[in-house]
Amino acid sequence: MARQRRSRRGSRRGGAGGDGWKIAFGAVLALIAFGGLGAVAWFSATVAPPPTLDAETLCPEGGPAAVTVVLLDVSDDLPEPARLQVRTRLLDLADAMPTHGLLELRVLSPDDAAGRVLFSRCNPGTGEGLSSLTANPEAVRRTWDEGFRQPLTALLEAGLPAAPADTSPIMRAIQRAALDHFDGQAAAAREKRLVVVSDMLENTPAYSQYAGDLTFARFAATPAFQDLRTDLAGAAVTVLYVQRRSGAAPFDTGAHIAFWNTWVETMRGRLVEAVKLQGTG
Repeated sequence: MARQRRSRRGSRRGGAGGDGWKIAFGAVLALIAFGGLGAVAWFSATVAPPPTLDAETLCPEGGPAAVTVVLLDVSDDLPEPARLQVRTRLLDLADAMPTHGLLELRVLSPDDAAGRVLFSRCNPGTGEGLSSLTANPEAVRRTWDEGFRQPLTALLEAGLPAAPADTSPIMRAIQRAALDHFDGQAAAAREKRLVVVSDMLENTPAYSQYAGDLTFARFAATPAFQDLRTDLAGAAVTVLYVQRRSGAAPFDTGAHIAFWNTWVETMRGRLVEAVKLQGTG
């Protein structure tokens, strides 16, 4: 009888030990779960929430993070190779835009200093690198595709119709773009870029490059110099150069680009690239 009592007591002790192990294991699981929830809460609290975007422009309510203005001079139609090159360049530019950066396309218009705005939207981001814990990468990608990339592609594939004009106020259009997007305290910290697709032949009653030399000194001596002064605020400037004067009187392209390099530097910008478009001149 004593053996049986010891056996039963031993069995009870073993059962109690098993229950204790289960309780301890459950406590560990609870701690792990609590720690995981805490980590998620900490991650959510430390990651900045995405900004609220304007439904039409897709820009943050506080303004874009960067600005790129493309000025298109369509006073003459571009040949097919040049059109294809411009399309590729602008799509590459759009793909390289920083998240929440504004891309704006303007057409030069003698009747309107601001030009005609064809496209003005921010890149909402492609969703790449976003965590599904704090965002919806698929929805962001869809917004980028449907609201930014597809409309720009459709616009460029439709082509840019020529708009012949007697004057070509390139400097005035650049001045207005700078006032709209490069000026002021809010724009000071933004990356700024200007792309001009043009033959760059300034032609107004106050100053014309169709006659006279291409020296900056001649331009600086005209009233247009002070009238057209602007502040590019350190913007990087790219010229996609349309050479239209083949077959006409000899034209010094090198001197022409040198003029614009001086003009851009005088207006506190940086001419980072001048590319002659294929099929022109």
